[in-house]
Amino acid sequence: MAEKQNVAVYSTPTCPYCRQAKDYLKEKGVEFVEYNVATDLDARNAMVQKSGQLGVPVIEVDGHIVIGFNRQKLDELTAA
Repeated sequence: MAEKQNVAVYSTPTCPYCRQAKDYLKEKGVEFVEYNVATDLDARNAMVQKSGQLGVPVIEVDGHIVIGFNRQKLDELTAA
């Protein structure tokens, strides 16, 4: 059985691409922790430090940063 991945999604409630990314991960059965960077300053600072970006979504999979909803990159990083 594959090891459980550490997946974090940095997003905001109003971002349509964030919603698409989270829905896609859920469809794939990938568990993730969600950080609302609109209200969580610590999470926003961590996201900017990791990605150099203020734009969302930023998705971290086992230390790999994906900026935006990049389905192909998410498939590569979450392949079982």
